[in-house]
Amino acid sequence: MCGIAGWIAYDRDLTQESTTLDRMVRTLTGRGPDSGGRWIDGPAALGHRRLAVIDLAGGVQPMQASTPDGRVALTYSGEVYNYVELREELRGRGHHFRTSSDTEVVLNAYLEWGEAMAPRLNGMYAFAVWDARIRQLVMIRDRMGVKPLFYHPTADGVLFASEPKALFAHPLAKPVVSARGLREFVAFNRPPGETIWDGVAEVVPGTVVTVGRGGIRSHTYWRLESHEHTDDLDTTVERVHDLLDDTVGRQLVADVPTCVLLSGGLDSSAITGLAARRRAAEDLPLHTFAVDFTGESTHFVPTGVHNSRDGDFAVAMARHAGTEHTDIVLGPAAVADPEIRRQVVIARDSPAGLGDMDVSLYLLFKAIRERSTVALSGEAADEVFGGYGWLHNPVVQARDTFPWITAGLIGATPNTQPVEMYDLDTLIALNPMEAVAENYATAVAEVGRVDSESPEERRMRVMSYLHLTRFLRMMLDRKDRMSMAVGLEVRVPFCDHRLVEYVYNTPWAMKTYDGHEKSLLRGATKQLLPQSVIERRKSPYPVIQDWRYAEALQRSAKDLLGEDGPVFQIVSKDWLADTVTADPESLTPAARNGLERSLDTAIWLDVYRPEIRM
Repeated sequence: MCGIAGWIAYDRDLTQESTTLDRMVRTLTGRGPDSGGRWIDGPAALGHRRLAVIDLAGGVQPMQASTPDGRVALTYSGEVYNYVELREELRGRGHHFRTSSDTEVVLNAYLEWGEAMAPRLNGMYAFAVWDARIRQLVMIRDRMGVKPLFYHPTADGVLFASEPKALFAHPLAKPVVSARGLREFVAFNRPPGETIWDGVAEVVPGTVVTVGRGGIRSHTYWRLESHEHTDDLDTTVERVHDLLDDTVGRQLVADVPTCVLLSGGLDSSAITGLAARRRAAEDLPLHTFAVDFTGESTHFVPTGVHNSRDGDFAVAMARHAGTEHTDIVLGPAAVADPEIRRQVVIARDSPAGLGDMDVSLYLLFKAIRERSTVALSGEAADEVFGGYGWLHNPVVQARDTFPWITAGLIGATPNTQPVEMYDLDTLIALNPMEAVAENYATAVAEVGRVDSESPEERRMRVMSYLHLTRFLRMMLDRKDRMSMAVGLEVRVPFCDHRLVEYVYNTPWAMKTYDGHEKSLLRGATKQLLPQSVIERRKSPYPVIQDWRYAEALQRSAKDLLGEDGPVFQIVSKDWLADTVTADPESLTPAARNGLERSLDTAIWLDVYRPEIRM
């Protein structure tokens, strides 16, 4: 896994601009701690930071190839899991390889098929190819949006990078945020291709973006389509198992230590069971890791959202699968550390995060990175198989808006924030719910129809589509930013597009055939799981319950009240003053989240110094 950045300027010779390129690339060192490189030729400057995972000696980038008509250069981030098959196919077409890296396979695939290479790739990737033969930049992003890629058009070309912070290291890109961008803070809603930053676009998942002298154009090479599902239940369960088993096998391939994130939920346990079976066949151990909090093994209190503690189930699954398991135990002081919070906000380039869930994930990944370089995750199973509790809530199902927004309003999600935390004038000016309604209508209009579907099945198809094309992308961005900030590559087997396509078109009645959420996943992997995990109901990523964490947030927030900073353009000072004096032991989850969001916003404003245009 790596970080990429570049600059195309058709009216300039960039050979004397290495300092500017290096400044952009330096911001991505966390994504690629092992080495860095650059390639500059006329109007094109490509930069790279490398996290060595496959072919540690041979995969150096940017990678170039010479042709009779000119050079082609690639800066590449991600993993292509079918690179072995592609390499053999390309060899059959006359290509020769100097390395065993997937990077060289991607470069040769472009030489062979050009932009049409994209549908042939199975993996998570975001890369850019400069083709000097036609003086064109080609940017391609994976189907589900596992790996990020952003760009900023300029007067004579484009800047691009894995993260916006790299763009802002260039003098042509300025951090500007308008009302459109601020709405994401309030509504947890971002249309595809947009960012919070004015002038910065995101390469939409499943899209190819080309930059030429005539401008920028894009086309979609993959979208989630609706089809009739013709397999019976037994065949469907078997097909899900086979797809998952193949995907996990592909994603275990690496030349560095690999592990699995194991929470004890169905999703991570399914990945653990499949991976452990593969490792046992090779007579190799499997390492698993989980996050826990000091004292919660004895003081955990079930809530309406978190109904059970992860630790007991993770240990049961680790014993069942025979893994070498480690709990990463965090205390309130570590999770509330202002410097760690600052690093998390910088990693995200945004204050629109999930508070302590982001911080603990960052600390978990940082601890794992000391022992491993690659981790497999159960992320995306809830979106693919319909696991979120709110998907099964009649109130949420009936509401014509994004399901997670309704879930927040009725307290069915752990990251509810209080509307009153925002400055009232700012909230009125933003009018976030109008934008949400427009984005929702656009998303629903994209959903293909199947003639045989009942109204109920149609509604659940729409709900599934919204999660897979909107909510999941936000969750994947979070996981990518937290992991890559510490140089850990996290792979996501449930995002294999073959699995996503198949399960998306499976009727909701099959997805819930045993009366519970994620029936298909449970049925496909139950032979690998202990009974306790099979019977466990969905519980979200854990939050720290220790009241001392809330008290630490209040102390930090009191410091904000002593200043008349720009944070109070967004956050209500009166609300904050009331909240910092409340009893920390009885602080509601929403109030606590409001404190987290206030602190994150203040840090973001201090670090990025954005120009706010209302």
